[in-house]
Amino acid sequence: MNPASGSPWGVRDFRTLFAASALSHLGTNVGYVAIPLLAVTVLDAGPGQAGVLAALSTAAFLLIGLPAGAWVDRLPPRRVLVAADAARAVLLASVPVAWWLDALSLPQLYAVVLLNGCATVFFDVGSQTVLPELVGRDRLVPANTAVVGLMAGANIAGRGAGGFLVQLATAPLAVAGGAVAYLASAAGLTGIGRRRRAPAPTAARRRLRAEIGEGLRHVLGSRELRALALTGALGNLGAHLVNVMLPVLFTRELGLPAGALGLYWAIGGLGLLSGAACARRLAARLGYGRALARAGLWCAPAALAVGLVGDGPWFWVACAGWLTVTAKTGLDNVLGVTLRQHLTPDPLLGRMNATFRFLLTGALAVGAALAGVIGELAGVRVAVWTGAVCMACAFLPVFSSPLRTLRQLPEAPAPPRPPASAEGSPATGKRP
Repeated sequence: MNPASGSPWGVRDFRTLFAASALSHLGTNVGYVAIPLLAVTVLDAGPGQAGVLAALSTAAFLLIGLPAGAWVDRLPPRRVLVAADAARAVLLASVPVAWWLDALSLPQLYAVVLLNGCATVFFDVGSQTVLPELVGRDRLVPANTAVVGLMAGANIAGRGAGGFLVQLATAPLAVAGGAVAYLASAAGLTGIGRRRRAPAPTAARRRLRAEIGEGLRHVLGSRELRALALTGALGNLGAHLVNVMLPVLFTRELGLPAGALGLYWAIGGLGLLSGAACARRLAARLGYGRALARAGLWCAPAALAVGLVGDGPWFWVACAGWLTVTAKTGLDNVLGVTLRQHLTPDPLLGRMNATFRFLLTGALAVGAALAGVIGELAGVRVAVWTGAVCMACAFLPVFSSPLRTLRQLPEAPAPPRPPASAEGSPATGKRP
């Protein structure tokens, strides 16, 4: 069967995962808007504190991202997904409770976003890892298109609703809505059938460090995978430099309402949706790698318009630039993730996904920290322009790699044979 053909919708477990993930992404995006606005408007956080909050929300991918991939490769995927969403529901629910008791503080928000990020590591790695098992590799392109479309829809609904919920019902109540969405997602995920990939014969006896190293070598040793990782990391770095400063810029310098920030981010969701919708047709016309390279050349420079964000017509100029950049991101998410999955054998999927999450989401943490430092020392505008330039240059690693001429999806390589030194005492990492 052609890898771009076939529908995943006939697979019951895929439909279950999709529906539950819709609720999970909704909770994530409501919190994405509500928590920083809560910090700025209720707790009077400045640019540096907003940067710390954003950095902690993604720091978990740097702290546990790599071992999480090895753990996901060993554990039943349903258990991982349900536990992650249940944990996120409890963490977010603690915010409105503390606010109601007049005990909410920035240290609590820091702890909530850090621990919430740890749960997100497992959910993201687990959902991407189980997808090829649920639908088969011959349906990955339409399945990834549906997943990216879902993420875009959640951006539109969640971030747009988050901004207006903050404006109408206060930020703590908006966070409570996110907690309810996570809880509903955890309940829905229990409907996925029990399944688990058969582990490699020596997996139970290998050290965690050896398994992590195997995933790193697989990603960094491939020119194609390395280019995808670098492009994604640079784009994420730039996007977070911009987005972390936007609540401060909108509310304090431009005097725009919370709804305007939600609208701006919701427009990014429209971009993701349009890019994902075009991915399959563009890949059929140009080829998979060639579509990624050319879309970057055509779209990435529009990121410079984001630096012009202001009131009046400049708000809409920045929105147009953001729409173009996120359309390119939607295309990248469908074709790039599909290429990653096709370039990786099944036993390495969890570690490959974790390595990408470590690099891509780690770039978000670095971007958030840099945004806070630049915002405090040089001003919010300088941080926004730095991020815009990073996003404009993000296409270069893919454009300079063998992906530039790749037309067809490659066959998955054979899994690597573990070295003799990898066999020995039990894994040192504690399995959750």
